[in-house]
Amino acid sequence: MKKFLYWAPRFLGIIMVCFISLFAFDVFEEGQTAWETALALFMHLLPSIAGIILIIVAWKRELIGGWLFIAFSAVFVFIAKFELVGILAIALPFAIIGALYIVHYYKYVKQGQPPAVKSASQPPMQP
Repeated sequence: MKKFLYWAPRFLGIIMVCFISLFAFDVFEEGQTAWETALALFMHLLPSIAGIILIIVAWKRELIGGWLFIAFSAVFVFIAKFELVGILAIALPFAIIGALYIVHYYKYVKQGQPPAVKSASQPPMQP
């Protein structure tokens, strides 16, 4: 369960960023210059860039990242103008990801248990 709570929000966050990045492909139209297309693509990828930044923050600071994911989902609720499809497809998964980060923090990190995955820089634990 420990590894699941560690990896699930990270994996789901990456999947959600990939999912919302797919919506950027609608900028490719005939009759636009390369600069217009590049600017439109950048504007459509801003939520994905914000999601990547959230993943990086949450990877290092789970509690802060979890609350930021929940705030990010609240912003999407307002952007979607409270439409059910937007809430279920985008805002709800981000809120679940944030909740998973927070649960992992309070269940394992705050209690002082070692992380689920050891980095190469950490020395091996002595028995």
